[in-house]
Amino acid sequence: MKTTLRTDITIKDICDGFIYNELEGKGLFGLSGNLTIQPEYQRNYIYADGKRDVAVIESILKGYPLGIIYFNKTSDEKYEVLDGQQRITSIGRYVTNKLAIKDENRMEQYFDGIASDKRKKIEETKLLIYECEGEESEIKEWFKTINIAGVPLNDQEMFNAIYSGEFVTLCKQEFSNSQNANIQKWSAYIKGSANRQEFLAVALEWVSKENIDKYMAQHRHDNNIKEIKNYFTSVIDWVSTVFTDVEKEMCGLEWGMLYEKYHTTPYNSLAISREVQKLYGDPYVKNRKGVFEYILGGMKDTKLLDVRVFDEATKTSIYITQTAEATKKGESNCPFCAIGHDANKTKIWAIKDMDADHVAAWSKGGATSSANCQMLCKSHNRAKGNR
Repeated sequence: MKTTLRTDITIKDICDGFIYNELEGKGLFGLSGNLTIQPEYQRNYIYADGKRDVAVIESILKGYPLGIIYFNKTSDEKYEVLDGQQRITSIGRYVTNKLAIKDENRMEQYFDGIASDKRKKIEETKLLIYECEGEESEIKEWFKTINIAGVPLNDQEMFNAIYSGEFVTLCKQEFSNSQNANIQKWSAYIKGSANRQEFLAVALEWVSKENIDKYMAQHRHDNNIKEIKNYFTSVIDWVSTVFTDVEKEMCGLEWGMLYEKYHTTPYNSLAISREVQKLYGDPYVKNRKGVFEYILGGMKDTKLLDVRVFDEATKTSIYITQTAEATKKGESNCPFCAIGHDANKTKIWAIKDMDADHVAAWSKGGATSSANCQMLCKSHNRAKGNR
């Protein structure tokens, strides 16, 4: 890959014809339209937080270096930003009055409102730019190895770079567009940010059965995203239909896996709503995130709920009482062994070889209290399960 150092380009040059499209994924442009600031393989703009974007402008006003920026030369006088998108976009937004910074009196000032000498200083600031030329594979390999303004690429941003093309562009328009009206609904079930490609990552994970890399390679040249969009919508619609109440613990669960496992099972949404509220009100349920899979699975696997267990004092007390009574009767201190016919019928187990068990199963209304506690040998406790 060939590189050429450029020191002749000023901020005024970069911002000539600057276009900032609020709909992410559509592309940003500068240098009178000759510079593509956000090519397909680039991440979305993530500096719009009132801190990092402002810091870029303040650095310019203080005369601090902005660091090296890399352009990829795609043809004669046509370029795309290889590294520096966040900084250039922040500068362009400020110069076009879409961003304000606070002056020495803590008053917010847009570019048009600051002193003329400050505007001139910004416009005449020269940027340190390396102009790169090479094959697509070389450019993308370079893109993968550089650090973009101190914020490393996440996995999905990296995949977008590797498999850039119409498929990625369409995916980003749907799942990485913070203006999409569906984002609010999706956020009830999926953690993350549209700008950091996290909704797209989940959609791809679901449709690819957790093999995103392979799926994107296979579909890189597709001109539609019907499969991923339809599958994603099916999962979200299924969840919101089965669970009519949206709880905060639903966010971030493995809904794609749960959809595959349970979406053919018929459910009564009203009955499920009652069960959710019942479990949410149960003081013995320690893990509310497990409530939804527990219900989908027929309310059998209580391990999902991390039901509060008997404390050591209760177990010791019950063990002493059971052992004393069993010794008097000449039978095992495990009630299940005592009614058996093998050698353990009269065995007195040590406390370390026994587990505390609900006499009446917790799932059937039994409380985690001393009145509902019995000690069983480990073998019988495992065999008893949820009966």
